[in-house]
Amino acid sequence: MKKKKDISRREFIKKVGLTAAAVGVSSSLPKLLKPARAAVRDHILIGRPLPVTGPVSAFTTVSPWIDNKAIADINKDGGIFIKEAGKKLPVKVKIVDTESDPSKAGDAGSKLILNDNVDIMYVSATPATVSPVAAACERFKVPCISTMMPVEMFLLGGPFHWAFDASFSVRDYLASFLPMWDDVKTDKIVGLLAQNDPDGVAWADGSKKALGGAGYKVIDIGRFPPGTMDYGTIISGWKKENVEIMFANMSPPDFTRVWRQCFRENFIPKICTVGRALMFPTAVEAIGGDLGLGTSTEAVWHPSYPFKSSLTGESGRQLADAYESATGKQWTAPLGGLYGGYEIVADVLKRAQTLDKETVRKAFAATDLGTIQGQIKFNEKNISIVASGGLQWIKGKKFPFDPVLVSNGNYKMLPKEAKMVSIHELRGIK
Repeated sequence: MKKKKDISRREFIKKVGLTAAAVGVSSSLPKLLKPARAAVRDHILIGRPLPVTGPVSAFTTVSPWIDNKAIADINKDGGIFIKEAGKKLPVKVKIVDTESDPSKAGDAGSKLILNDNVDIMYVSATPATVSPVAAACERFKVPCISTMMPVEMFLLGGPFHWAFDASFSVRDYLASFLPMWDDVKTDKIVGLLAQNDPDGVAWADGSKKALGGAGYKVIDIGRFPPGTMDYGTIISGWKKENVEIMFANMSPPDFTRVWRQCFRENFIPKICTVGRALMFPTAVEAIGGDLGLGTSTEAVWHPSYPFKSSLTGESGRQLADAYESATGKQWTAPLGGLYGGYEIVADVLKRAQTLDKETVRKAFAATDLGTIQGQIKFNEKNISIVASGGLQWIKGKKFPFDPVLVSNGNYKMLPKEAKMVSIHELRGIK
């Protein structure tokens, strides 16, 4: 089955890439001093850099299906009316794999602008892909929207004029995690573990300040490089300090290694909350056996959230059910985040009715739209924060693990499905 999935994703990228690249691309480079204006062609082209492969590829496993669905929903009535064309134009997308690499992401963004003359850039998933692409869009004056990119990390590359981010906030994570941690009796000693990359560093700095202010003792033994194979020194340090809460931010492969080593060295905390790595059911399953039972993470999107698609009126549950029915796979949080970005693009183009880049940029700035992610309205820094809560992985019914909402944090409109349970209780540890 895995081989079939890989072929499907590769063929999809090849198909949309060749289709988009084969039609009417201007050979001249856009001027750098003023926004580029593309010649009217028979379609609207969205540039879509994504980490299809590499350490954070789990963010895009739903991408072939969700791109197909979103584009079909936008084009169902013939596309979007563009004044200079005098008619509706269909929307097409060109996906480029950034391989989860910042240098390749920046190169991909620049080529989509200079070679393909994209009308809008839509980029997703973590600073390694989003930040370099947003920088390219600022340089070449191309409107850009990003999703699945924490707003704090996005703002590190600002100030922004052309790039906008509709994503979750690290501050909201902590507002979700602290109440759910209160459901479990602990000594309030937290072992902090963060990858030495932009996401991990920014997350760790913010977390230490917030946790200290909330009365937690933080044990921080330092950042670790991606790909670390041995966490023995860190685990030993946690044991000495009687850590009962493991709080981490890392990629799925790195978490799998450290969590397995924790079990081998008989260090099993009462709470294990991990950003990034545990957002995906496949990542929880990949740890092996039932080792992922009771772990917890941010809920950046969940089918039970009370939001609907602006394109179809579908609820989050309907979107998740459609994905599972079509693919046979379990829904993941990026399903809502990736689809929501297309809703924003469609709304912006419908209001702009032109491909003039400055007009499109102004339409982004004026956005006020209810989406599958919630209400999107950008502030003066070009960010719109979407709702997020906290979830815990429990034994599943249809799939090995189910994500249950255990905290609604700063967003009381989100449902809370259960209380958090100690990993010790779930595993029968006295």
